[in-house]
Formats: sequence, C-alpha cells, structure tokens
Amino acid sequence: MSETLIADLSTVDSFQDVTSPYDNRTVGTIQLSDPNDVENVLAAARAGTRASSALSRDARGRILERAAKSIEERSEVFARTIVDEAGKTIRQARKEVLRAVNTLRLSAAEARRNAGEVIPFDAYEGSEDRHGWFSREPLGIIFAITPFNDPLNLVAHKVGPAIAGGNAVVLKPSALTPLSAQMLATTLQEAGLPDTVLTLVHGGREVARKILSAPDVRMVSFTGGFSTGEDIARTAGLKKLAMDLGGNAPVIVMDDAELQKAVESCVSGAFWAAGQNCVGVQRILVHSRVYQEFKERFLAETARLVVGDPGDEKTDVGPMITSGAAAELLGKIKQAAEQGAVVLAGNRNSGNLVHPTVMENVPDDSRLWQEEAFGPVVMLRPIDSLAEALEVANSISFSLHAGIFTSSLGSAMDAAKQIQAGGVMINDSSDYRFDGMPFGGFKYGSLGREGVRFAYEDMTQPKVICIKN
Repeated sequence: MSETLIADLSTVDSFQDVTSPYDNRTVGTIQLSDPNDVENVLAAARAGTRASSALSRDARGRILERAAKSIEERSEVFARTIVDEAGKTIRQARKEVLRAVNTLRLSAAEARRNAGEVIPFDAYEGSEDRHGWFSREPLGIIFAITPFNDPLNLVAHKVGPAIAGGNAVVLKPSALTPLSAQMLATTLQEAGLPDTVLTLVHGGREVARKILSAPDVRMVSFTGGFSTGEDIARTAGLKKLAMDLGGNAPVIVMDDAELQKAVESCVSGAFWAAGQNCVGVQRILVHSRVYQEFKERFLAETARLVVGDPGDEKTDVGPMITSGAAAELLGKIKQAAEQGAVVLAGNRNSGNLVHPTVMENVPDDSRLWQEEAFGPVVMLRPIDSLAEALEVANSISFSLHAGIFTSSLGSAMDAAKQIQAGGVMINDSSDYRFDGMPFGGFKYGSLGREGVRFAYEDMTQPKVICIKN
C-alpha cells in the first residue's frame, strides 16, 4: 500500500520513531493507526477482496514476478534497511533479501499452478453420469501479523501466497521493524497490485483486537510468541488460524559424525541473527565418546566470531533487538548458572550486543532449557546413546525443527521417524529452511504450515463444480 493511502487510513497524528538496535539512532518514522479508524481499514480490505479476486491468475503471477525483480534490482537498499531496523549483519540481510525474492517468485508460480483438480466422479457407483472438478478460491480478508527477526521475508511469506490466492491482506508488521514491510508494500503496488489489496496498520493491542474480532476477517496468520498466540486465539473467534510460535531446537551429534562439519553448522545455526531465529540451534546433544573434542572445537569456532556493527562486512553477530530482550536473556543465563550450569564462553554484553554464550550442565528445569532462548546462547549436553538423545530432544512441549549428524543411515532414519518436530535436518543445522518446503511446528501451539505452496492452500478454499449429464 502506498504511503499516501496508509496515511489516509489513519486519523490520529501519532508517530513513532524506528531506531537501530545497534546504536539507537532513528532510522525511520511510522504513523500509528487509530483504533477508531479500523472500520475504514476493513472497508478498504473489503474492496481489496473484490479487486484481488477479479485479477486473473496470470495477472497475480505477473505482479508478484515484477515485485520480485524490483526487489532484486534494489537488493542493497532492502538489505541496508534490514540492517538499520533489525540489526542483522549485512551479509545475513543480503541473504534474507534473496530469500524474499525467491518467496515472491514461488508465490507467482503457485498462482498459476495450483488452481484445483479434476474430480473422477464416474469412479464411484451412482455418479457415472457426472463430471467435474474443484477450484481453489480466495478466503477473503487475511490478517497477517509478523515479527521483527525476518522483517522482509516473513512478510513475503504471508503476503505472497495470500495475493497468489486472490485475497486481500491487512498487514501488521512488528513495530520494531516496519520499514521493510512498507518498502515491500510499495514495491507490490508499483508492480501493479491494486492499492486496497494490501493495507498496512501500525498500532498496539487495541488496533489488533478490533481487526482480529471483525467477522469480515477470514484468517489470521501470525508468527510470534506463545502468549500473544494464545491471546489471538481467544480473540479471533471462528476464523482459520495459522501460527508459528517458536522452537527450542535440539541437534544430535553422534560419535560417527563428521565432527568439524557438525561444529561449523552448529555454530552458524546457534548464532545466526544473534540467535534470534525460531529454528536456531539451542540444545546440542553430543555422544559422550566425542563430547570433549566437539566442545573444544565448538568453543574455538565460536571464539572466531566477530561481534559488533551489523553494517560492517566482517561482523558475524550483531545486536539483539532491544535492551529488554538482551536483559531477559542474560537473566535466564544467570538463573541457569545459579542452578549449577557452567558458562564456557560469553555471558557478557555491551548494550544490545550479547556475546555468543556456550553453556553445559544446564538443568532440565531451568528457563533456559525449557523455553525458547531467542538469543546468542547454546547448551551442550553429553548423551550415551541415540535412544537417550531422542528422549531428551522430545522432552520439550513444543518444537519446530531438529537436526542430527551421523554417518549411519539407520540412525538418521530412526531420528527422522522419532523426533517430534516439523522438520528434521540430517547432517545439517536445525536452522536450514528452503522457502518452498512446509514449515511449522509439532505439539503445543502448532497451527498450519508456512512454505509458499502450503500457505497458499491454507489461504484458499476448495469449491466443487459438478456437471450431471
């Protein structure tokens, strides 16, 4: 949505600065939406459902492809915006931009590919004189709520499939990182998307609650924390819900693994984006026969990481998103240490920069072990068998991804079958994700799947057409 239309939909003269998590400088300003103007937002979205569904599948595909090309051509501008508002390192930000381009192109392909299927009515007794098919039709208005940690690609993951399916979207990006979302919305409009198809709102709980409870909203797609997800579920009523609520990823390292490969993958997976990654490596379960060697190599590899200015090409670990987030993580580390955990590296900070922290002997009942850390901390634990590792891996009540390093096909397949997670990465870090694969959790809080094809199917509904001879 153009900045002009966004401003027109807000009747309150309230503005909020967007600041860099690295040095607290102001990098942008947003106008906050007025709760009293939500009906105007919904009226625009209702018009957007008509405009979007009227577009042919090819037209939707061409809009998404043009937007992808435009982002690709201005990739450095998008990357620098991610650095400024989210604190991702510039190398990581560039990769996020490339993923967003891919997400939009996958969405364009889905708009053209996944239109429905022929139904073989005549394969069933009593229906021999019928022929038909089902088509995939739009749901209507989708309310998308996105987090700070992937401010461009996670928005693309909700907006791209929704547009491909002929829906309208009301988008509420994180108030900490709204600028990438605004740039994406503007790019989509410049690519030909009707203004009313994508409406951005910026505001607090009152704005969100009014939109959530509106009967016109057919689906809520949310990525964020458990408490907010629970609140959304209570407020939304009879709507389709899709939620990614976090993880606490285990990675198993067996004694027959390629150890250096496991070390390098786990260091990257633990500290990418300063650990603010829902599939980041959090618990590493290492066979006791190689535990000491793995630990020494892991600490050496971690020590090489450069912590600092995210705009510097040499930086590996940038800041956490806020001082509050950094303080909360350090508090969990302190609590675990008081309960007997051993800090092997890190546990120090300079403002929002928290140095990569490695721990062992972390108690099962500590918050650090039980909760999603969402910061640059990883825990090592020795295990004596695959069976023990699987039991420990599955001991948490929620999950997204997991991983295992082994040269045994049997061990790999046993782990793939028995680990309770939405994805099991074999000889890779838990944080691997391709934007075309299904993505979501197991156990508590798992609702729906992202990944373009799977989100598209969630965001459309089948309509049966049956012709009797």
